[in-house]
Amino acid sequence: MCGENSSSLTPGFFVLNGVPGLEAAHPWIALPFCFMYVTAVLGNCGLIHLIGHEEALHRPMYYFLALLSFTDVTLCTTTVPNMLCILWFNLKEIDFNACLAQMFFVHMLTGMESGVLMLMALDRYVAICYPLRYSTILTNPVIAKAGLATFLRGVLLILPFAFLTKRLPYCRGNSIPHTYCDHMSVAKVSCGNFKVNAIYGLLAALLIGGFDMFCITVSYTMILRAVVSLSSAEARQKAFGTCTSHICAIVITYVPALFTIFTHRFGGQNIPHHVHILIANLYLMLPPTLNPIVYGVKTKQIREGVIKLFFKEKDVLVTK
Repeated sequence: MCGENSSSLTPGFFVLNGVPGLEAAHPWIALPFCFMYVTAVLGNCGLIHLIGHEEALHRPMYYFLALLSFTDVTLCTTTVPNMLCILWFNLKEIDFNACLAQMFFVHMLTGMESGVLMLMALDRYVAICYPLRYSTILTNPVIAKAGLATFLRGVLLILPFAFLTKRLPYCRGNSIPHTYCDHMSVAKVSCGNFKVNAIYGLLAALLIGGFDMFCITVSYTMILRAVVSLSSAEARQKAFGTCTSHICAIVITYVPALFTIFTHRFGGQNIPHHVHILIANLYLMLPPTLNPIVYGVKTKQIREGVIKLFFKEKDVLVTK
């Protein structure tokens, strides 16, 4: 059967089975993810609105934060509504091309999220190491070009995923043990040789995640050297305090990602499959949910902007 033309073995749709082994708990599993999604949408959209309307936040750091918020809310919207339909309403079918599109957007947006975190690290490096030249180095055109380059990098490196996956023959059925169309989860359904998919997937992860983590590490090494060289303890604390929110965002993003990658590669047989699925979903949901909270709590300018915006809206309602 696998010797037939691969185009005749392309299914019309896939069946996403949710969290295998925990089917009875699907409605309960959906509740925290629904809560996280609502929190993520409200938090990130609120942050984008605040940065757009508060002139005090029209600075490179906050432009990158707005880009991160937009990426995060788009990423979770790509997967969560469909996942909730699977877990609550048992609507498991997804069109073949829609599955490929979801796969592309999930991986492209996670790559862009990583890229924006890298740009934010470079922003902190310039702000702390070259404070007098900060506004002349990170101009609006430079920020726009950096954001565009991050987007194009994700598109160009992830687009082959769709073509590599579409060329495969699917003669083992069309059931995917996942809540969304992940690249390797779809490829493993194939009865063909998906070694190229696995190799290219690892290469793309290294070119995106590996490069970004290297740049982040170098940036914070230089930042640490600059902060330690400051004479005043208060100045050191203030300089490093501007980085705490970004460090939290890095931990929230990269720890679940690294756990997912290493357990798949080296410890996959020892960990139940449903744990892999849940961690993969948390990897997509934790950053969009927690980043607005972290930046809201840790960043004084954002707290002040929220209070100012709240009282402004309240005054408008009173005057009406």
